[in-house]
Amino acid sequence: MIQSPPAATILACLALSSPALALDSNRSEVREFIDEMHRDYEFDRDDLTTLLARAETRQNILDAISRPAERVVPWHEYRQQFINALRIQYGTRFRDEHPDRLEAIDDPQLANTVLGILGVETSYGRITGRFRVIDALATLAFDYPPRGAFFRSELQQFLLLTREEAVDPLTALGSYAGAMGSPQFISSSYRKYAIDADGDGRRDLWSNWDDIIGSVANYLRAFGWQKNAEVVVAASLKDTDLSQFNTNQIDMNETVQSLRTKGVQFETRMPDDAPAMLVVAQGKDGPVYRVGFNNFYVITRYNRSTMYAMAVHDLGDAVAGASR
Repeated sequence: MIQSPPAATILACLALSSPALALDSNRSEVREFIDEMHRDYEFDRDDLTTLLARAETRQNILDAISRPAERVVPWHEYRQQFINALRIQYGTRFRDEHPDRLEAIDDPQLANTVLGILGVETSYGRITGRFRVIDALATLAFDYPPRGAFFRSELQQFLLLTREEAVDPLTALGSYAGAMGSPQFISSSYRKYAIDADGDGRRDLWSNWDDIIGSVANYLRAFGWQKNAEVVVAASLKDTDLSQFNTNQIDMNETVQSLRTKGVQFETRMPDDAPAMLVVAQGKDGPVYRVGFNNFYVITRYNRSTMYAMAVHDLGDAVAGASR
């Protein structure tokens, strides 16, 4: 099994050992939340009070989300975490175990991207989180003021989800921020984008790989994935002066033609007017340049990082190209 990064390993251990306090369901903000869920969604007050009283406020969750940002690793180190022999091996095994569902996507590049996302997110279901989702969301909803409103909304979405999909709210596990299952969907994304791919009447992102694969593909399509279009290509620059480019934001602020006019050299079958962006990353021996297109931008809607999108693309292609 691929080892988690050190911080993730520590968090996984803390999830099992950190002291916790039962959520006080008599707190005014908790009572207000219960009243809203009763009024707006017809949850039984007593049942919800009992449920929330069994949620735990965990200090390690607050510590995790409040931790200062770690050193931003350069691209060549980030890439090595995900594109390596063992993860490619896991990916090819996964690909060979689910050929029909991947082929049903009916877009090889989208299928490769799904493979890349599942590999980067959870190493194909091996690292999905050990926190109870209800603990994570309740802790952050009521004891983390900087983003309390967001997590209160996610707690609401989680409770609706458990009712709709017959999920036990006290046993569902996820990340310290409440992301769930092999694709690490937050509750609102689960309700909005998850699909019942195998027609069994449930959308299960923990153990049903048909639903998981189909839901990730559905998420990307919902954000504008273009069938059979290129994602990202390697590039070089005639002049390494980047002042004429805006690379600080993830934005489709160029076109194929405008980049070529500015001296970016790359090969693509995308038309001249196709939206594009220049991506600059730190390689081991100097800057690495790529040109991302619409589908690259779509991947950043899953995780707002160009390094993440490049890792997903590279891992998906590596798995697809590996010997069967």
